[in-house]
Amino acid sequence: MNRIWAAMALTAAALVAAPATAQSPFPSRATAFADRPAIAVGVAWYPEQWPETRWDTDLKMMRDTGFNTVRIGEFAWSRMEPREGEFDFGWMDRAIAAARRHGLMVVIGTPTAAPPAWMTQKYPDTLRVDENGTRAGHGGRRHFSFASPRYRAFARRVATEMARRYGHDTSVVGWQIDNEVGPPSWDPQSITAWHAFLKARYGTVEELNRRWTTQYWSQSYNDFAQVPLRATGQHNPGLLLDFRHFTTATWVDYVQSQARAIRPLIDARAFVTTNTMYWNAGFDHFAMHRDLDIASWDNYIQGGRPDWVANGANHDLVRGYKQRNFWLMETQPGRVDWAPVNRALDPGQVREMAWQAVGHGADAVLYWQWRPAANGQETYHGAVLGQDGKPNPIQPEIAQVSAELVKAAPLLADTAPTADVAMVFSYDSRWAIDMQRHHRDFDPIKAFTDFYRPLRVQSQGVGIVSSSADLTPYRLVVAPNMMVMTRAEATALEAYVRGGGHVVLGPRSGMRDDANALWPMPQPGPLTDLLGARVAQYYALDAPVGITGSVSGKVSIWAEELEPLAPDVRVLARFDDKGGWLDNKPAIVTRHVGKGRITYVGAWLEPGAMAALATGLLADAKVAPIVADTHPDVEIAERRGAGKRVLIAINHGTSAHPLRLPAGARAAGGDWDDGQVPAHGVALFTLPEAAK
Repeated sequence: MNRIWAAMALTAAALVAAPATAQSPFPSRATAFADRPAIAVGVAWYPEQWPETRWDTDLKMMRDTGFNTVRIGEFAWSRMEPREGEFDFGWMDRAIAAARRHGLMVVIGTPTAAPPAWMTQKYPDTLRVDENGTRAGHGGRRHFSFASPRYRAFARRVATEMARRYGHDTSVVGWQIDNEVGPPSWDPQSITAWHAFLKARYGTVEELNRRWTTQYWSQSYNDFAQVPLRATGQHNPGLLLDFRHFTTATWVDYVQSQARAIRPLIDARAFVTTNTMYWNAGFDHFAMHRDLDIASWDNYIQGGRPDWVANGANHDLVRGYKQRNFWLMETQPGRVDWAPVNRALDPGQVREMAWQAVGHGADAVLYWQWRPAANGQETYHGAVLGQDGKPNPIQPEIAQVSAELVKAAPLLADTAPTADVAMVFSYDSRWAIDMQRHHRDFDPIKAFTDFYRPLRVQSQGVGIVSSSADLTPYRLVVAPNMMVMTRAEATALEAYVRGGGHVVLGPRSGMRDDANALWPMPQPGPLTDLLGARVAQYYALDAPVGITGSVSGKVSIWAEELEPLAPDVRVLARFDDKGGWLDNKPAIVTRHVGKGRITYVGAWLEPGAMAALATGLLADAKVAPIVADTHPDVEIAERRGAGKRVLIAINHGTSAHPLRLPAGARAAGGDWDDGQVPAHGVALFTLPEAAK
């Protein structure tokens, strides 16, 4: 057991420092099977919940809906292994054979999100324990301990049995490990693993004490075994951030434990992935996907009113995990059942959301689910069919989406989104800010999307990357609120600037190191010399203040007084705060260094000022929109590759809007009527390769 925890700890220590953006060999299409569709469209199907006499009816209806893919298996452990060591795959053999007969590709999910009752009853040590010490009971899902060696052994065994049986079935094109992993555990095994992780990370407890500054509040430790495993509360910020590093490493090792078990047993063309969730903060997703083939995620619209720009940002983040196209493994057919008000999407919006995913790099759109179970926690969730087995009102719209995606697949094959602008997303910074916001409204996700919004709308293409990504393909790199910054990250940003790039830092940048400790120099910490300026003081704002200069308007929530140190630093904007600490103090500064430039934005800009800043940054970087003068409701996305350029225009509004197409654009499908895209309309165009 100790050897297992030690191995996990070494994996953990490596993951904290390792780059997380390694490229995948998988192409810009749904699968690596050359004879399979380039775009997958389908649904989650649970044959174990229905009589076999119904299966052919359901599969025929799926094909009639236009689906070419089903995902199965991810919650069926008790059906696969009804008693310990006794496996029953006969029903699954028949289900996969039936799907194959109907011409459907299959994605298999390992069922480890929902362990069977025989296991949790006989082996309570496999169950998750919450931060207050309460052990989970049976009947939900994700109620296992992610650090339990016994649970991992059971999980590997069932995954291995599945891979032996279906690994070379060519209808099985992909494998999903578990389902929406996330909740950690505080059981004794997790605590032991935590201490092993800290020892692997710091070597000695003296080094931990130094990095965490444990003299504060008499927090010094004499032994790693004294360090509590905590995620919340008034604990040392270094401990709280390392808790996130630990959960990341433990979840990565958990997923890889199954991936390593099945890879030798499956077709090399079949992908291995795990599905993640909307802006999930449970672990570092760049690290999670480093050794997986593709990224996939589950896109649901809480409240039923999409913010298309913010939703697109999450698609771009998921694509950034591998810097490759991804699968939308789950999305809603109309409504969810877990929000305070489970409003259905408006007519046309299910179609909009599908095409938005494709525009941002999805090569698959799968709906959850085909038909609601007769009972269970999610009976009220939207589905393609009703409980009577007949189509729900949303089915015709989904059938339209399916038909369009299947028809467009040859055009979209081997294409991917491109961008001249990148934004750096740092999980460490997100976590560190959330731990100590200093202003209740300083939401790190909103801070990120507020920068993203005008850049995406104006440039019509933004890549989101990790702090270890190669930045050389981009003309402009924006790192909003990169509060946690290592020397290595600062060195990479400096090299990018000196080589001719433009780095833009947002407020709170460069304040802390990777142990969540303050840098000894003021912000932006290790980039102070490059910027030639520093943050003299920062202020939480309870009312907006003005800003004037090259960027004018209002700032709120947060403001920083900047102090130029080098004579060539140029002040772009100053605060207008009569009688206040900030009055006439620099708010935005910039400096040319080498062949490039670095800019620091020392305030949370309100929308008008942020839009003006984006306009200036994009003009300076010579980044122009693909389609000029588009209405704010109209989203433009482009995919390129294999000598093709495909333009996707989506009208997220409730009235028609004109679209002034680039020279040489040709209509290729969808809604296009006399120069306009109708309300909730989607239009496809091809563009000449040379034009932009």
